[in-house]
Amino acid sequence: MQSILSLRTVAGLIGLVLVTLVGQAQAPRTITITGRVTDAGTNDGLPGANVVVKGAQQGTTTNADGQYTLTVNDATATLTFSSIGYLSQEVPVASRSRIDIALKADDRSLNEVVVVGYGTQRKIETTGSIASIKSTDLVQTPVVNVAQGIQARVAGVQIVQNSGAPGGNVSVRIRGTNSINGTSEPLYIVDGIQISNGGGLTEISPLSTINPNDIESVEVLKDASATAIYGSRAANGVVLITTKRGKSGRTSVSYESYYGVQKVSKTIPVLNAAQFAQLENEAFKNNYYANPASLGEGVNWQRLVFRQAPIQNHQLTVNGGSEKTQLALSLNYFNQEGVIINSGFERYSLRLNVDHRVSDRIKIGTSILGSYSINKGVPYGTTSLGDGDFITSSIIGAALGAPPTLQPYRPDGTLFPFGEQAGGQYREVANPLGLAAIKNQIGIQRTLANLYGEVNLFKGLTYRASFNVDLQNSLRNTYSPRSIVNAADLNDNSGSGAKVNANALVLLHESILTYTRTLAQHHTLKFTGVFATQSNLANGNTINATGFPNDATENEALQLALTRTVSSSRTKERLDSYLGRINYGYKDRYFLDLTARADGSSKFGANHKYGFFPAVSAAWRIIEEPFLKNVGWLSDLKLRASYGLTGNAGGISPYQSLATVSSSGSDYQFNHTYLTGINPSGIANPDLRWEKSTQANLGLDLSLLNNRLSVVVDVYSKKTRDLLYIKTLPLSSGYGSITGNFASLENKGVELAANARILQGALRWDVSANATINRNKVLDLDGGTTKERFVTTYSILSVGQPLGLFKTYVFDGINQTGETILPGYDGRLGGHKVKDLNGDGTISAADQTVTGNPNPKFIFGFSTNLAYKKFDLSGFFSGTQGNDIFNQARFAFETPLGQRNLYAGTANRWSPTNPNQEYASAALGNRLPVSNRFVEDGSYLRCKNITLGYTLPNVKGIQRIRVYASGNNLFTLTNYTGFDPEVNTYAGSNTVIGVDNLVYPPARSFLGGLQVTF
Repeated sequence: MQSILSLRTVAGLIGLVLVTLVGQAQAPRTITITGRVTDAGTNDGLPGANVVVKGAQQGTTTNADGQYTLTVNDATATLTFSSIGYLSQEVPVASRSRIDIALKADDRSLNEVVVVGYGTQRKIETTGSIASIKSTDLVQTPVVNVAQGIQARVAGVQIVQNSGAPGGNVSVRIRGTNSINGTSEPLYIVDGIQISNGGGLTEISPLSTINPNDIESVEVLKDASATAIYGSRAANGVVLITTKRGKSGRTSVSYESYYGVQKVSKTIPVLNAAQFAQLENEAFKNNYYANPASLGEGVNWQRLVFRQAPIQNHQLTVNGGSEKTQLALSLNYFNQEGVIINSGFERYSLRLNVDHRVSDRIKIGTSILGSYSINKGVPYGTTSLGDGDFITSSIIGAALGAPPTLQPYRPDGTLFPFGEQAGGQYREVANPLGLAAIKNQIGIQRTLANLYGEVNLFKGLTYRASFNVDLQNSLRNTYSPRSIVNAADLNDNSGSGAKVNANALVLLHESILTYTRTLAQHHTLKFTGVFATQSNLANGNTINATGFPNDATENEALQLALTRTVSSSRTKERLDSYLGRINYGYKDRYFLDLTARADGSSKFGANHKYGFFPAVSAAWRIIEEPFLKNVGWLSDLKLRASYGLTGNAGGISPYQSLATVSSSGSDYQFNHTYLTGINPSGIANPDLRWEKSTQANLGLDLSLLNNRLSVVVDVYSKKTRDLLYIKTLPLSSGYGSITGNFASLENKGVELAANARILQGALRWDVSANATINRNKVLDLDGGTTKERFVTTYSILSVGQPLGLFKTYVFDGINQTGETILPGYDGRLGGHKVKDLNGDGTISAADQTVTGNPNPKFIFGFSTNLAYKKFDLSGFFSGTQGNDIFNQARFAFETPLGQRNLYAGTANRWSPTNPNQEYASAALGNRLPVSNRFVEDGSYLRCKNITLGYTLPNVKGIQRIRVYASGNNLFTLTNYTGFDPEVNTYAGSNTVIGVDNLVYPPARSFLGGLQVTF
């Protein structure tokens, strides 16, 4: 199969539909109608209102003042006027040349529709916890993937930008972390196609291959009632993504573009050359630098590594159709250069959505998203522990630690390895420009395709069959050149390259049967039944090579290398599902939903191939009760409750329930020949099964003052059991560990979201805000055997406590002259002192205590939109409160052990004449104790975006022209001393949270944009 449709196929589809759009005979008699569409309550013009000729493909939209012009072919035609949030009206033309219309607000939005699993519902019918995000909000900031656009806009959803790198990944947590060793990322559904996001630090998010501008709406399903329809994959929540589809009426062509510049929002002060030279003299106790003061500032390595980088986006969209056929076509180009040299992300994408009504009973259609993306990466972030040389293996760590006394380039302009300078004093320190020269590029071709057919079997009964394909091919190219290696260190292994090819194919078929009926006028009944079968195929191969003669061909001629190794892999898995849902309603007052799904997976043990996931929910629209009918200030009041069971199968790879073997490499020697051995690697577990979450939810939807103010409150409690946990086995078993369902944890929380239309006259002002409080707790690890264990030297898992707590020593200043230095750790005069908490006169693990919690007390988001005549102004803010960060980078760059530059504050380090209580004295090979000195408050408030726009006056032949200027990540209010408080080096980890080990920092950007609709 090809991952991108052939040009002939695409051209044929486009041509067919365009012929349909333009192949209309023109009536000889026409009439031009002008008018204005206004709000009946305020008499203000309604921008973007639809004016369509009923039964034809003619139509237009109103401008910023609500005015429109439309030419119709029949003076007896009927016009339909509609706008979101208003009641539609039909008006006969009757040979009139001007028609003004006032639309009445649909105060209770009775017919507003939201997308749910395998269908849609009116908003008033929803019994679960579902949040919707508008397409305009998603792209308010220049985001690469949809998850970034959701950040801080939905209560109950915490999104952390793991890396500020172009195309960088994000970690998404819906109602907390729900697993320990499995994944806690939600399930994404794009036009029926299921996508998973790993959340890894340096992974390219699969969501980055989807153009956010193509998205019509996003629904976040949070409670068990809303998610149980997806069964074994829904414990972490579900994100439904619907792309824009064609609309009948006048064909519109729009062009959107923006261009801007980015720069790093912060740099970290470090020692200059004179200060560094003095530090080196003290650490090595010599006089290597005879006159440190004469060296001045030296080289600013951060200035060489960071740059001002461009970002641009261009999109062309065609939308329109007849009553029978509708089309939406878009072409997109996105390019974001990174603020670190030699990094960037580039994407080309095509979307084609077609819907065609064959007859009154049959409808067919397709959705095709094709993309090709190129990511150029640089080494950043590391999950290694300690304070050694690993910190400078990332380009940012190398820039901070590079001696400012050395030079970046030789006189001839070539890269100057540090080992060839200063007499080889710094052979083990990397030139950060050399790390930037390492090639690490991945190209990803991806096609998401959906083909559906829908038939009305008889009144109320509909059958829909869909066939979905997710095809992804990627090729990663890496090469570490010989030119960055010190001349004295060149050997037969110098110069290394690789090619990694990965292919994935997901096939999904769904048969959906829907029956809807109204009984005795007041009782509504809807039944949904689904059979689904999904297969996942993946294969890959890798070629590694070392020892190149030169850098001329890089990794494009791996056969030139002295040593080459190859490996390959292939996996297959299958999931079969049966599900049903019953929706019942009475007088739009009482609602009851029952959902059940059975999933069978090839990944699970023989004793647990199938799981059953039921849920029940109900809602009471109190506003419909007679005793509230005359309460004018109350617009809507609904009480919701739900309880259900969902599963998490995402944390288990294929074949983990089986006894497995693996290659041990060339470990065995027979007759002086090394042979590859195969040994047992995994013990069988026929009881391996999915993680299960039971969740209860109580919600309240409240609207006041003719919907001017709306509030949604949810309270939930979720317990996850049978968590995947790697349990240690006795060595006598022949295995070190076994993966099984041993652990459990819980999440409890409160969500609050509010929207207000403060001003609705000539000056319009809307605000929205949300806040979430979530508390998690580990209930069990391995059946009661383990109560606490360290997962890093400072992060723990402890029964009865939140995930990822920091447990360290307590910093107590500097060991001063004449003080007693307690035994038990590498204490010294001028070194860090920690408290003897148990008072036994020695420092041991018993003196470690919980000193920080990376889980925020609450997260929040706030947005505001102002509009006056043709001007619009919007702002968006987000933040967290009460979370701690372990600043691993600060730990490394405050440790004065020689050969590496340090943070600027260490210039005030301890000495007999400067007995300060913060910074340790220089000492070769010195190691500081892991203490709460490096645990910092990570709370912050960030201005994510401010945008000012202006819609130009009417231009003949153009419906709308808008220009705007936007600033992103303008400022961050925080006490955190690192690059950015929104950090998580361990990315998708559920246990190591809130650790800063120098990931790619975020950029501040300023851009200008243009939007034109013809």
